[in-house]
Amino acid sequence: MEKILVLDFGGQYNQLIARRVRDHHIYAEILPYTTPLSVIRENGYKGIIFTGGPNSVYDETSPHYEKGILELGVPVLGICYGCQLMAYLSGGTVSTAPVSEYGKIELTVLKEESPLFADVPKTSTVWMSHTDYISAAPEGFEVIAKTENCPCAAMQNPGKKLYAVQFHPEVTHSVYGDKMLENFLYKVCGCKGDWKMDSFIDDTVKALREQIGDKHVILGLSGGVDSSVAAGLLSRAVGKQLICVFVDQGLMRKNEGDFVEETFTKLFDMQFVRVNCGDVFLSKLKGVTDPEEKRHIIGDAFYEVFWDEIKKRAHGDAFFAQGTIYPDRIESGKGASGKGAGSAVIKTHHNQRALPDDVDFLGVIEPLKDLFKDEVRAVGEKLGIPHELVWRQPFPGPGLGVRILGEITAEKIRIVQDADAVLRDEMAKNGYEKNLSQFFTVYTGAKAVGVMGDHRTYENVIAIRAITTDDFMTADWARIPYDILATVSNRITNEVDGINRVVYDITSKPPGTVEWE
Repeated sequence: MEKILVLDFGGQYNQLIARRVRDHHIYAEILPYTTPLSVIRENGYKGIIFTGGPNSVYDETSPHYEKGILELGVPVLGICYGCQLMAYLSGGTVSTAPVSEYGKIELTVLKEESPLFADVPKTSTVWMSHTDYISAAPEGFEVIAKTENCPCAAMQNPGKKLYAVQFHPEVTHSVYGDKMLENFLYKVCGCKGDWKMDSFIDDTVKALREQIGDKHVILGLSGGVDSSVAAGLLSRAVGKQLICVFVDQGLMRKNEGDFVEETFTKLFDMQFVRVNCGDVFLSKLKGVTDPEEKRHIIGDAFYEVFWDEIKKRAHGDAFFAQGTIYPDRIESGKGASGKGAGSAVIKTHHNQRALPDDVDFLGVIEPLKDLFKDEVRAVGEKLGIPHELVWRQPFPGPGLGVRILGEITAEKIRIVQDADAVLRDEMAKNGYEKNLSQFFTVYTGAKAVGVMGDHRTYENVIAIRAITTDDFMTADWARIPYDILATVSNRITNEVDGINRVVYDITSKPPGTVEWE
């Protein structure tokens, strides 16, 4: 398999660069700049991309790399800080720029015959973000593009297959940036673009069969996208050797536990174990109102219930599987190799915990460890997993526990489940759900006076939360049309016992968060 290395020097766009490479059907993986040269040499990369970063290369405490990486004979593309690092390692001069460049800047190509600029116009818009610049290009390099305030916006050494750009081609604001990346991958690195989802599924299933043999595999199935797709792959590989343990803690959306069970027992050949333990969670949460305490109790209770069930089936002759995806490994410091400090970890409601000492497995299997979220969804669709599950919205690990303010009771769970079901049904019927990144209802804990029929009421206030976002780091409240909100409000107050008032949350993130607790 062709591979491109994205060598991370602390840039905020490292994962985006890898995604852009994969969009061109070439597998990309991210490694930290501390990765030894020997490891890079052994992996047989078709090309290497240096990411950006917030530091100055002439500061000796900033991330650097040994010059030998430029002598491997492997094509290298430096981006922003990576561009300056290439110049620095090659004997060029990097200085504080007289004029910093941020945002959209006009680029002028000086050498149109450069393979990097094939089918790129002489002038185009690129995205800049730098306070340093290359004031003198290294010997053997030629400047191939400039901007008004950056005399070396791109440079190349074709003989050594070294290329560098001061701007960010990976962001959409660089109009022809994706074309430049494509040129580097195909014209410079000589890639063929043979990495596709179909081949990923076939190769993964084959590898899983070889690894697992006749042993069992135990997977914690949450009903979320990642664990569901992992279950689909493992089921295709080993069938009933797969044991999926689904813990229904009673804090899921209405009928969600039944939907998960029905989906996986009908769709895949596996052993499905459902643990209904809502009463256990409610008893542990009785009288608790503090949000963080509730989160800890739910996380701890899930961990205990899950592993108590696993221990009944784990006897040292089974593998443990989980739906870890590529960003999980990057964020936990395990990197592309999957190796990191400490013991193996599991994902339990978005928390990473060590495997219990008294549980013995043959090993941990992570069939999705090399994929990004959208790639996981693509695999899920090809496996035949229902669209509503593959494309489901994010759901918090503690479930409705963070959507019920105050003490959690069975009645409050029923109210928020029923209200949420109405909201989802209405958004699906009118088709507006495609415009939203996430939407749900919240039990506010407030009560209000109302009039229903001829009677005065004093019932619960339910809030609707709906947001739009690209990355969930920031979010804006969704401008849902008034007529849709009116219909939802009428249905909730008419169909859900215990609610006489519906409010709409118009708070963005920041200052608010997506969830209420």
